[in-house]
Amino acid sequence: MSSPSRAESSQSTTTNRLSSMIRDFLAMETAGGIVLVIASILAVICANSFVGPYYQSFLQTPVVIQIGELKIAKPLLLWINDGLMAVFFFLVGLEMKREFKIGELSSVKQVSLPGIGAIGGIVVPALIYVAINWDSPQNLNGWAIPAATDIAFALAVLALLGDRVPPALKVLLLAIAIFDDLGAIIIIAIFYTSQLSLTSLWLAVIPLIGLLILNLRGVTKTAPYVVLGIILWICVLKSGVHATLAGVVTALAIPLIKPEGAAHTLLEDMEHGLHRWVAFGILPLFAFANAGVSFAGISLESFIEPVKLGISLGLFIGKQVGVFGLLWLAITLGLATMPRGVSWLQLYGVAALSGIGFTMSLFIGSLAFEHSDFDAPIRLGVITGSLLSAVLGFAILSFEGTRRPATEAPPAQ
Repeated sequence: MSSPSRAESSQSTTTNRLSSMIRDFLAMETAGGIVLVIASILAVICANSFVGPYYQSFLQTPVVIQIGELKIAKPLLLWINDGLMAVFFFLVGLEMKREFKIGELSSVKQVSLPGIGAIGGIVVPALIYVAINWDSPQNLNGWAIPAATDIAFALAVLALLGDRVPPALKVLLLAIAIFDDLGAIIIIAIFYTSQLSLTSLWLAVIPLIGLLILNLRGVTKTAPYVVLGIILWICVLKSGVHATLAGVVTALAIPLIKPEGAAHTLLEDMEHGLHRWVAFGILPLFAFANAGVSFAGISLESFIEPVKLGISLGLFIGKQVGVFGLLWLAITLGLATMPRGVSWLQLYGVAALSGIGFTMSLFIGSLAFEHSDFDAPIRLGVITGSLLSAVLGFAILSFEGTRRPATEAPPAQ
């Protein structure tokens, strides 16, 4: 028997490395999901106890950074939502670029199924929200809130199921969430941009050109990208476009090139280095700052308030109908193939889990109703819709995983 060729050996090494990175990513996100739950519970406790006034006062603490005439003054809550979340979106951008270049979404065949499913998961929840709030024009700005998926929470639920869930199902959920994040980025850029400052936008072109030059020249030092990324963030923040988009743009400029003597590319090293900070720092802090819904004054009528109802039904009903409906349609029409070792009921369970919107839904809600009194309905809607989706998805996948082991071959198509 002939020994494997050098090319085959190299391909095998690359495949093993990518598989290892995906396993590490999933492990990190699921652990982060547990921390997110704890942070969210703490926020609710703080908002409904004697420390409530101190909790609100903490979030409204003014934070000012000034260099000469350049001044950025915001309450702590907005520094978290505009500043730290830009780092989160930078990580999302790195993940997207890697997946589309060398990962699970690097071919049309791999992209088609999760991409189609994500479209349904964005459109149908938005339509449900709009239908419920059609008679209230001021409410319609929240149409995108139930269109988001929180990957950390969703993967944390899958982690509880262990080996009862086939690996292909985890990768599918991850891919759907990535497309979901891409959709959220586009929505934020187009629909949630305030009055524009053309001067700041023109100034943003300078660091953009700098990032492009660094990328084209194959620069593999971290510092130049970080410095230009911060300058870009300041320009975008002052322009009226939401500052988190600067994180995505900066990430797309990071090259998939290995520094001399390094084992991984600059992008992979930055992604790996940021995961722990984002999963265990930034996202839990965001959850703690934004999930503190007060139960004071909440009654049965609060659960049928249009904004709350549109969000919760959009997440719980719209996501599962939209995602599973288009997954079924794509597979039935031959536009995509059924993932190996996955049943229809497991696909439906994943569709249900995609209704866990939490972090991203709260974030979009903060943009949609930035200067209004909809905080309580938004938080209540996101929490109830996400919780119901988590319970249903877990129940379906637990039942199917017990009835049909993850290693069982899929039925003939």
